[in-house]
Amino acid sequence: MAASIHHSIWSLRPSSSSSQHSSCSSKKSILRTGFCNNTLDNSNSRSGMQDWRNNGVYNPSRSISRTGFSNNIADKSKSRRGMRSGRNSFEADTTIDVEIGEKKLYLGMDFGTSGARYAIIDKEGIIHSEGKRDYPLYLSGDSVDWVQSWKTTLFSLLESIPITLRSLITSISIDGTSATTLILDGKTGEALARPLLYNESCPDALPIVKSIAPPNHTVCSGSSTLCKLISWWISSHSNKESAVLMHQADWLLWLLHGKIGVSDYNNALKVGYDPEIDSYPPWLKSQPYSHVLPTVQAPGTIITTLKEDIRIKFGFPEDCVACTGTTDSIAAFLAAGATQPGKAVTSLGSTLAIKLLSTTRIEDARFGVYSHRLDDKWLVGGASNTGGAVLRQLFSDEQLEKLSKQINPMEASSLDYYPLPVEGERFPIADPKMVPRLNPRPESDVAYLHGILESIARIEAKGYTLLKDLGATEVEEVFTAGGGSKNEKWTKIRERVLGLPVSRALQTEAAYGAALLALKAARQ
Repeated sequence: MAASIHHSIWSLRPSSSSSQHSSCSSKKSILRTGFCNNTLDNSNSRSGMQDWRNNGVYNPSRSISRTGFSNNIADKSKSRRGMRSGRNSFEADTTIDVEIGEKKLYLGMDFGTSGARYAIIDKEGIIHSEGKRDYPLYLSGDSVDWVQSWKTTLFSLLESIPITLRSLITSISIDGTSATTLILDGKTGEALARPLLYNESCPDALPIVKSIAPPNHTVCSGSSTLCKLISWWISSHSNKESAVLMHQADWLLWLLHGKIGVSDYNNALKVGYDPEIDSYPPWLKSQPYSHVLPTVQAPGTIITTLKEDIRIKFGFPEDCVACTGTTDSIAAFLAAGATQPGKAVTSLGSTLAIKLLSTTRIEDARFGVYSHRLDDKWLVGGASNTGGAVLRQLFSDEQLEKLSKQINPMEASSLDYYPLPVEGERFPIADPKMVPRLNPRPESDVAYLHGILESIARIEAKGYTLLKDLGATEVEEVFTAGGGSKNEKWTKIRERVLGLPVSRALQTEAAYGAALLALKAARQ
């Protein structure tokens, strides 16, 4: 049995004191800003903040107004006390500069759909520094070179950490988007194909997966990691003997520690790993590509110390370790501190993801439902393609702020939409051919936004109802993370539609959850 995840860690609160892959069709439109959280850099280190337009690099960044759909957070290098409940910024009732001394710190990094963020905490869960970078979009022909983009962002984040804090960081963890898949040469680390993103579908491999996996298994979805692996296996002419599969978080951590082919059981779920038996199942181990699968450990498990060149370049201590990570939605759940069955977290970012803590494990690929292990309980849920990406296609930040203020959240909208940014849905309906439904559009933009927000809330409600019908613990309370959690009118709409108390999580950033994993590793 893998190491347990202790809720005493998860419930911490801040103290008041590219080669082409021919067979997979991409459904991802490039999110210029999405629900990105803008960050004002006030840290000492500026080396990672060069203009991304240099060297032929496209820079999607632009300033985002302080609307209900963005988090503007300034990097600070000093420890803060007296942080207000319900906020995840550095605004405080009282600010006391604490003498850090030999205090040990823990670094978590979150790599989302459109940008990355870091958070540094101490053993009490107090945030000492936060920062954010948008992905620079390096163009390779008509596509984005995500390998270069993510690598550049990783080192930019590390460079932006105040130098005074780096020598105190003793462990590092990273979360990434679920089912974002890389195939590497295990000897050289070279990418054998372009990364396959979280929402890309490989329908060519789905019949093969369904022929070997149990009925309605999590991997029986075109966007599963296993479908991506098999699609590469049957179409690639690369050397397959030394190939190794890594998820986005695995690969980013590998850049820091150098031990290739290590993953965690949250990221490995969609490639077929069974966290209940703590092993790959026999039906998967018998396949000819099983040697490509990574080794799996519990999230928050020490892998090894950082590579010497990384440690020296960034000024980390000699004993600083990298530890296994998790997916972005689970990291957000950990940050929210929902530790009792019936508590749920809805992440309202570019997409909508729900996670419910349940005593029962639920798996049903027909509806895009799966369970991640968390200690002796299960995180049951799914991720819909609806969410902030749709809103950003239709409204500017200024419009979202202005129009939201005019909505009466107590009045039900008669408009019935299914807002999707592109064709295809994962949960609560698994249909890769589902088309967006955003008409008819009323003359009033206020009414239109109201209808979209309420329709997204109905999709959320349908998701929680589906989980209950499949046997999960019934939801009692919902915490909200992500940029959408700041829109108070939307929160009230969701409370009415769900018929449940809905509040913003005290910590809303997945990077904080990743930092908790780093803390867990240090306590082993």
